[in-house]
Amino acid sequence: MKKFTFKGVLDGFRSSVQAAPRGTEQEIQETLRPEHFQIKKTFRHGFPFSPTALAWDPVQKLLAIGDKGGNLRILGGPGVDAHVRHETGEAVLHARFLVNEGAIVTACADDQLHLWTFRQKLPQRVQTLKFQRERYCIKLSRQTKEIKGITCLHLPLQSKWIHVGTERGNVHVVNIETFVLSGYVINWNKAIEVTRPNHPGPVVDISDNPLDASKLLIAFESGLLVVWDLRARAAEWRGCLGTGGPGDAVRAAAWQHDGKLMTAHTDGALATWTTRAPRPSSLSYPHAKANKDGKLEPCKPIHRLEWKTSRTGESLVIFSGGLPTDKAGRTHSITVLNGKSTTVLEMEHSVVDFVTLCESPHAADYQEPYAIVVLLQNDLVVIDLLSPGYPCFENPYPMDIHESPVTCCSYFADCPSDLIPAFYSVGRQGNKKVAGFSEKLWPINGGEWAPASCSYSEIILTGHADGSVKFWDASAGTLQILYKLKCSKVFERRGGGSSGYEEETPLAIQHVALCAESRRLCVALPHGHVVLFKFRKTDVHSETHVLEIPVISDSTEEEASPDVEGSRSASFSRGGDSVEGDGRRSYVWGSGGAGALRVRGAAGAGGVRRAPGFQAALVALQHGPPHPVAALTINSSYGLMAWGGERGVVVVDVWRRAVVAALPAAALYLAPDHPHPHPHAHVHPRSPELDQLEESPASPPDPVDEVPPDPKLDTRRKSTPWKNFNLKRQLSKVDMKFKAAFATPENAEEAVEKSNSQFYCDTAERNETAPDSLVESPEGEERSLEAPIEEEDKSELSSPLRVCSDVFERMHRELQEKRSSDVYDRMHKELQERWQDREREEAAPGGEEPAPRPDNLPLFDDDGRPARPPRHKTRKKDDGARDQREQRLLSVPNIKYTKQESVKDLRKKQPAPQQSQSFAGNLMRRFNKLDSSFSRSRSSSMSSLENISQEGIQCLAFADSYTKKSDPTTLLPTLWIGTTLGSVLTMMISLPDAELRHTQPVVVSTSGPRSPRKHKEHSRDSPGFCRRRRLRLCGPIFRLKGSILAMSFLDCNGALIPYSYESWKDDSKDPRERRERTPTKQGSAGSARMSPTPGAGAGAGEAGDRQFVVIASERQARVVALPSQNCVYRQQIVDADFVVKAEIVSLKDSVCLVNYLSTGHLAAYSLPSLRPLVHVDFLPLSELSFQTQSKQRGIVDPMLSIWGQQLIVNEDTDQIAKTFCFSNRGHGLYLASPTEIQKFTIDTEFCYTLNEMLGELFLPRDMPEPPKEGFFRGLFGGGARPLDREELFGESSGKPNRTVAKQMDGTTAIAATGARASAACSEVARAHQLVLERGDKLSQLEDRTERMHSQAAEFSSSAHQLMLKYKDKKWYQL
Repeated sequence: MKKFTFKGVLDGFRSSVQAAPRGTEQEIQETLRPEHFQIKKTFRHGFPFSPTALAWDPVQKLLAIGDKGGNLRILGGPGVDAHVRHETGEAVLHARFLVNEGAIVTACADDQLHLWTFRQKLPQRVQTLKFQRERYCIKLSRQTKEIKGITCLHLPLQSKWIHVGTERGNVHVVNIETFVLSGYVINWNKAIEVTRPNHPGPVVDISDNPLDASKLLIAFESGLLVVWDLRARAAEWRGCLGTGGPGDAVRAAAWQHDGKLMTAHTDGALATWTTRAPRPSSLSYPHAKANKDGKLEPCKPIHRLEWKTSRTGESLVIFSGGLPTDKAGRTHSITVLNGKSTTVLEMEHSVVDFVTLCESPHAADYQEPYAIVVLLQNDLVVIDLLSPGYPCFENPYPMDIHESPVTCCSYFADCPSDLIPAFYSVGRQGNKKVAGFSEKLWPINGGEWAPASCSYSEIILTGHADGSVKFWDASAGTLQILYKLKCSKVFERRGGGSSGYEEETPLAIQHVALCAESRRLCVALPHGHVVLFKFRKTDVHSETHVLEIPVISDSTEEEASPDVEGSRSASFSRGGDSVEGDGRRSYVWGSGGAGALRVRGAAGAGGVRRAPGFQAALVALQHGPPHPVAALTINSSYGLMAWGGERGVVVVDVWRRAVVAALPAAALYLAPDHPHPHPHAHVHPRSPELDQLEESPASPPDPVDEVPPDPKLDTRRKSTPWKNFNLKRQLSKVDMKFKAAFATPENAEEAVEKSNSQFYCDTAERNETAPDSLVESPEGEERSLEAPIEEEDKSELSSPLRVCSDVFERMHRELQEKRSSDVYDRMHKELQERWQDREREEAAPGGEEPAPRPDNLPLFDDDGRPARPPRHKTRKKDDGARDQREQRLLSVPNIKYTKQESVKDLRKKQPAPQQSQSFAGNLMRRFNKLDSSFSRSRSSSMSSLENISQEGIQCLAFADSYTKKSDPTTLLPTLWIGTTLGSVLTMMISLPDAELRHTQPVVVSTSGPRSPRKHKEHSRDSPGFCRRRRLRLCGPIFRLKGSILAMSFLDCNGALIPYSYESWKDDSKDPRERRERTPTKQGSAGSARMSPTPGAGAGAGEAGDRQFVVIASERQARVVALPSQNCVYRQQIVDADFVVKAEIVSLKDSVCLVNYLSTGHLAAYSLPSLRPLVHVDFLPLSELSFQTQSKQRGIVDPMLSIWGQQLIVNEDTDQIAKTFCFSNRGHGLYLASPTEIQKFTIDTEFCYTLNEMLGELFLPRDMPEPPKEGFFRGLFGGGARPLDREELFGESSGKPNRTVAKQMDGTTAIAATGARASAACSEVARAHQLVLERGDKLSQLEDRTERMHSQAAEFSSSAHQLMLKYKDKKWYQL
């Protein structure tokens, strides 16, 4: 007899289920391999965020800028822009070039001194020295708010010794070549007077006398000036402005070429000194004026000072600050004193630092200044000193990205080649040259860059808070502005106050969607308005068509309003259907205040002139409360655009300027011809709940598990603060949601069937009618729905939350009062004990089987109204548990589902056989299942119960797809919709014929299950109205874990199917011609790429899969074959974390899925097999948190914390995802700072060619000759005196203190240099080895030759002896 096993039963089930035909037995050949991927940051564009340091190389003509984040940018001519970052990320406080040496020294806030070399294209760090004992524990500096170890640097020209001033007041000397500390130290106690009672403060400036390099000026913050004789190792001169008070503090010092000294002070004074007297020879306040009392007005500190001269005798004193304190509007300035003239150059932002550009780098010569480079907090300004009025140079760098804060980005690599010239031409027409700029060339022109020939074009779109969209040319490693679009020109802004961020920035760009081929642009604004732009090369005078978008709301939100049907906000407007009626409406957005927006040039207002470029063609105004847009897409082939958010999805026909659909997310689960329920019925569809998505243990692994959906109540509650939190009321609302979590294994199937709400009816009395009073009036109908719930609260039904509600209340109270830390453990133990007691009571004798579930209750009566199930008038309180269980049956709308119309649950990896579990195991199983439904919260609501039920739109995609199993050969235009709860739904689109496209409406149908009977059509004014034709089209519904982030389509060969589009043509042609070329679904570009599966020409039942849809969520990725709807490939991307950004991109003529994870990693998977290709650490998510206003703001729900669940408010990552982009050819970018864009690549081949695209930083140039010493100056001892610093600071100076500074280990640059040196050494060693081997062979040959020679000599000698022996003998003597 054959042995019976559980495995055999499962195998029998699997063999009995036929899998859908795949159509081909051959695997798709995937060409991508892990070696094709290499993650590397490529180019950085924009202005350095929060700059802190500035340096200038007068010979190489390079500029270096350090910022607060540890970044260092080196700028030269066009295309010469290098970026490096200190590993510690500490602020760069100081930077000094080694003039004409191809190196730079930086000092960071962590007291580390770094040496960088840029003789190659990419700068590399060579040496690091960390100072350890030069920081005081108390703050000594009055100049800054923080304590800094290294306060200033001084590197004399053509010297290999750098002077380092510290917080302690000491001056150290470091050798640049070896980066070793010298034994020569100038201690503060040796520099001050013996009689000075206090510490002089930190060193603020160090410089040497231009006439005598052995005389070193040391300026202390307290106001003490010391000229130190390096040879004598003693102070030669000391000076002080006053008694060392706060007003005497020194901020900067500068030498003139003839040896005069000038200092700048905190009270706005400039003091001129001679090194012979301890007091200044002159003291002036350039901006101070005498008041009525004869006293000078107080002035602000002078932060930076330079003193330059020219051969014409002009002396320029340039400083920042020093303005009177009462001039509030003139706080940021640069002042130029030229003789007796004073020029104040006002700046828009605070001055960080400035440097004067001179012809000669020698301090002892006439410097001949010609420009000033001013580093501002948010800009870089270069002032022309040789032109009258000191005009500014026009900045060629793309440093105005942050002109208005960046809110979103889009990246298009390999875009149409004619796009950049078109944008540039209209941008040049609109950007007239601004007067006031200098006519001279940009002076920062170091380095060399040869534009690399790039075979494709790249465009970057940046949306900004002021409503502007900038188009950038990002080809070949550069970034140039092409065109700027201003959405503010579409609206008229009224005067008046406003409140709230959305009101203060009503035009901030939230999303942009560009169809590059048709040159149509969609822009989403904060309130939910969407503007469609069309590109034209010429200016036109036209009207702007305005379309009203109705409020998308569920009936549960309108409970308090008795007249929902007549409400404007809850109805669907037909205003968009008629173009002629547009002019009769007041198209004003806002709440009726003075700060509202009005569309400029609306229909009926006469129109306005539109400049060349993108011109507004349609404005969709969102009525009512804000509806932020989370997804936006356009399809020019269909003539449709769609967007969605928390409230639902909107589809608009851009050709007819009409609303096609405006539906909440819950309505998408309804059947195409299923009417929406009456608002007062309180029965609303909702997304399928987890309890309905249990996988059958006998299902095969390949086909998708199919479970009928359950329309659920989408109740959007108001945000409830926890101080007003009523736990009992919340528990009653989610009672049925968690009921099955405590079900025993014996009742598991019953728990699955019993989902969220109940009908109270007995199967034997199902035909009884309800009382007339409950049928006649709507109020009675409402009571009939509410009364059973009240009775249920009083009954003792087998609900876990009824049994344990007091435990939850006590737990919540203890959590608020923070009594103890073991609340969860104690509550879990008490719950387990109480439930076990409950199970023992129910297991007592006398129990009977529960009544069967009715499955054919009518949904609607003869009049078309929702039918109410029969109920008992009263309940017997003494009925036993058996009667109560029989009366509690499933309450989902009684729709008969077919296998084709069911939900495809794609969340679990593989179905597992159901096993008997204990209470705790069953509880954890249900909680894990709950975890699969919880997506990251999309709102800042304090109640996570709202997050459970609320579902929004997160992803949209138009595509021609095979969505019907019944007709697998029909390609239908569809809109695929991804939600925040992980559902993927389809909306099928029926497009009219080409000649009727402008007159006939577009018909759509949702993907919900079909209704079993026909019903009356609901009112056009009912909430969630949708234009539908009576089509029996039922698309699939898929379900994944987490929000849907990306969807894309592949053909049967695994190639990416491009989106369909209409090619752009100039609108100057006749409109009838444009109508003739209006695309339809038959002429879309996407269908041309569709290649049928080989052997698919059989009947519909044998047709194979023709398409793959790739769906990526926050946790998973799935590949589903169409039309069979089988999940062919699965991949769990993350478990505990989530995906921030996901995109399907093309690379090397193949396709891959690229993800940026919350852990900071980049992960790529091949398609369609979802085989892992690369998973590397890339960028910590914390480095991008600057984009959010609420950093690290997480809300912990006490209810969910019981089971370790924590819902995090994800507005942070949502904003990061808007500025993090992937594009084709493996390119990507992200907003590295509020002012900078960082590009990166994942393509190994591009990394190899990257070096050719970079500019050369260092070029061999001759050093300018030093000034010639005159005869009389040399005769009488004048002129500059040379100094042998090697003798002073070298080994003769003694050994340095090892505790002062420590040389750090080499970095990767040193390792790379060492590797190259090792490689060179190995090559030399190999050549040497070959030479030695050749020498050995030659030696061996020589030895053999010598041996042969000796043998020949021996043979000759033997032969000679033999000859002598027999020479005189006769023949007969032999």
